[in-house]
Amino acid sequence: MKQWIVFGMAAWMAMPTMAQVKQKPMKFANNNVVAHRGAFKANGFPENSIASLQEAIRLGCTGSEFDVRMTADDSLIINHDEHYNKLLIEETTYTALQQFTLSNGEKLPTLREYLLTGMKANNKTRLVLEIKPSGMGKERAVKIVDAVVALVQSLQAEEYIVYISFDYNMMLRLKQLVPHAPMQYLEGDKSPGQLKADGIMGLDYHFSVFEKHPEWIAEAKKLGLVLNAWTVNAATKMDELMQQGFDFITTNEPELLLKKSKQRK
Repeated sequence: MKQWIVFGMAAWMAMPTMAQVKQKPMKFANNNVVAHRGAFKANGFPENSIASLQEAIRLGCTGSEFDVRMTADDSLIINHDEHYNKLLIEETTYTALQQFTLSNGEKLPTLREYLLTGMKANNKTRLVLEIKPSGMGKERAVKIVDAVVALVQSLQAEEYIVYISFDYNMMLRLKQLVPHAPMQYLEGDKSPGQLKADGIMGLDYHFSVFEKHPEWIAEAKKLGLVLNAWTVNAATKMDELMQQGFDFITTNEPELLLKKSKQRK
């Protein structure tokens, strides 16, 4: 535990500036492995932490997924759940939230810090940015999407980003703002044909959705859409999805999937 704390604090204190960020050329890793909330499990790092992101980059995953929410004072922060230390994020300021550190000693990361870390000396790992739905209505949802895109653009991070969300209206807003950006829908209630018609370039569904709709795999390939599945942790399911030709597989076990991916080459 002490080693995790030291690692986390060192990662936070070494947060890069824009001048330190290496942006080009980009050549993402040639594998299908997306680390779910970073590569956290093997080393006991907190999910969505700077440490888990850095580990995903170190491993050479082609992607590292993370979750973005907006606080009461409009700060964009990284956290999966609606609550952080029993505080509802959308009703709490970032100052109040950051008094509680992550289990490795890191402070709750902002999106700015996360992106700057993810861009530092990294030309292989995509930053798979999930915008979590808002519980405060459509106007708030639009505000969150607009703020995320504005920050990504201000940091010149566009090359790194894949946008994902469960909220289809958020996806459509993204399509308005950044029509050519890579984006994948998560909910699993839209056919590949509808996604194609709306200009959404990929479907990133729970693997059970593809079990229910196996025809969507062939349809997505025919339409030229990206195929991703989450959260795939069983070796047999990894093998099945690789055999079916999925472009990406999102997992809590990136080390295992990387090993399998290398064995298939």
